[in-house]
Amino acid sequence: MTKKKSRSFIPAIVILVLAVLAAAGVKTFLGPCVHEDGTFGPCHAAGQALFGLSLVAAAESALAVWSKDEGVRRGLYLSLMLTAVLGFLMPGTIIGICGMATMRCRVVMRPAMMILSGLIFAAAAAGAAISHRR
Repeated sequence: MTKKKSRSFIPAIVILVLAVLAAAGVKTFLGPCVHEDGTFGPCHAAGQALFGLSLVAAAESALAVWSKDEGVRRGLYLSLMLTAVLGFLMPGTIIGICGMATMRCRVVMRPAMMILSGLIFAAAAAGAAISHRR
């Protein structure tokens, strides 16, 4: 195994950790609003979509870790970049969230998921660049 080949899966491990953190976070400490009466707000759908996108990113990154073909790994990194863009745009742009600026979805969920999606995008871009050099 060459040095370049051994390094090209490291961004996938970083992405896997970030994606699992996002999936666990959106279901627990980074989750959408639950109103006082126990009903879900409009942001609940965005939270569910973010959970699904996080699982997709985790699966893509796990495949990138186990893939031995650099072309396949590069393709997975490119798809991870697109998944991260969807994760960045999902809360508030693609799926609406609560209107009040003090709601949990606007204060916690949206910024946290945008940051995690941005980090996933950056790691995927680095992985694509590393695997492209190979």
